[in-house]
Amino acid sequence: MKKTLIAFLLLSQITTVKVFSQSINQVTTENGVVEGTKEAGSSITSFKGIPFAQPPVGDLRWKEPQPVKNWQGVFKADHFGNNGMQKPIFGDMGFRSAGMSEDCLYLNVWTPAKTGKEKLPVLVYFYGGGLAAGDGSESRYDGESMAKKGIVALTVNYRLGIFGFFAHPELTKESPNHSSGNYGYLDQHAALVWVQKNIAAFGGDPKKVTIAGESAGSISVSVQMASPLSKDLIAGAIGESGAAINPTLFPIPLADGEKNGAAFAARLKAGSLAELRALPAAQLLDSVFSPGGPVTSATIDGYLLPKSLPAIFEAGEQAHIPILVGWNSAEVPYQFLMRADAPTLDNYKKTLQQLYGDRADEALKLYPASTDEEVIKTATALSSDRFIVYSTWKWADLQIQTGGKPVYRYEFSRIRPAMVAEMGNATPGLAGGVVKGDAAKPAAPKLPVVGAPHASEIEYAMGNLAGNKVYAWTPDDYKVSETMENYFANFIKTGNPNGSGLRKWEGNTSNKNVKFMNIDVNSELKTEVNRARYLFLDKEYMK
Repeated sequence: MKKTLIAFLLLSQITTVKVFSQSINQVTTENGVVEGTKEAGSSITSFKGIPFAQPPVGDLRWKEPQPVKNWQGVFKADHFGNNGMQKPIFGDMGFRSAGMSEDCLYLNVWTPAKTGKEKLPVLVYFYGGGLAAGDGSESRYDGESMAKKGIVALTVNYRLGIFGFFAHPELTKESPNHSSGNYGYLDQHAALVWVQKNIAAFGGDPKKVTIAGESAGSISVSVQMASPLSKDLIAGAIGESGAAINPTLFPIPLADGEKNGAAFAARLKAGSLAELRALPAAQLLDSVFSPGGPVTSATIDGYLLPKSLPAIFEAGEQAHIPILVGWNSAEVPYQFLMRADAPTLDNYKKTLQQLYGDRADEALKLYPASTDEEVIKTATALSSDRFIVYSTWKWADLQIQTGGKPVYRYEFSRIRPAMVAEMGNATPGLAGGVVKGDAAKPAAPKLPVVGAPHASEIEYAMGNLAGNKVYAWTPDDYKVSETMENYFANFIKTGNPNGSGLRKWEGNTSNKNVKFMNIDVNSELKTEVNRARYLFLDKEYMK
């Protein structure tokens, strides 16, 4: 009897261990049961293509996202949903989505949870693509690696371009919030509300939600931090290159957005919203890319955004949370500034004169060059600052002043290795993309590499180098990735990137002697030396 009892207890323990070593695969959400999947040999359960709002089609085109309708039975969350309407305008995007459609409001969850009661930290990641392209299914944003570090990771889709950022007087009039132009951002907000209501069932803690993103995704993070709708739904924020501050995809006054929208409707000879909504999605998308296409922009609508971002941050009305923000060491090359002009000293001085007039000499002192060889590097710095560095710096600077929590700044300096031989004549594009060459023609001349270009840090930060087959990654690249991902993971968990085995990263609570982490093979903390450059640009962009 005694042996039988011991055997029973051992069997019970073994059974218990077996049960708790498996991740949950069915979760009950507010709208119904979802069933996830697990890759062979993985401890992570993924739930792909969960709807978080009704499909914004038909009469719901250009309306605030509407609540999902409940479903019966089990929703098989085993494949990504549709990506939003867009053109293939970036060469480095590869989607795993079901297809392209206006019906695109889906999110994806990767969780390490075993019981659904763990209260793990949560990461919500918004993709980049200029608010005109991108999708949560891209492998570089895949959440499995972060989930393996004890984080519930999500990627979120949102409407793009004309479908996500179109304002019109009649849209404002019909809106219960007297708003138009911000549908993509409102989609992101709806996803954050979904997280608050449902993430606990996936093992996440709704009080520990960090939002993150790169480029337009980073710009989105700055907007959600500033919005009175979202600022109380987040505990931390990570921004990789970009904020919605002049000159970077900043929101315009609602009246200006409405004027742009009305002009576009007149060009299409659409006399009513009903006619605009009746246009096939593909036709509407094509019209954007034809001559005289519309100017689409987010708006200061009095609902999502009551003021410009600088005004909100200066007043201290944003989320008072720790943030981790930075940019890459060579976001865009000198051509962004000098166009087709050769990078000679004479051409560089001519460009500064055209840009700054009587301030050209001051610009030359801040961005100095005395030889043709120096022009490439310094013009790259000015190009990058004007493109996206300044806006990111301004966001961090304002948050240091009024946010009340540490601001961790970084610069990503790792230059990617060469492309694999299979890429043939492909070359890196101007802002992180890939330009595929013609095998029958000579390879395009390679741009001089003076630093890490725009978007090149994403796979490193998210632990997804192996998913990018374009580059011949080396052990040093994996070392950089481990460092950056661990910094990010620690920040998501605690609001502080520091942890075992990492160089100490000081947060900034004052604008004096600002520190930043230079992330490279040998990462090190440095002191800001270019503040005078950003203050120079501040006079231009904060007029």
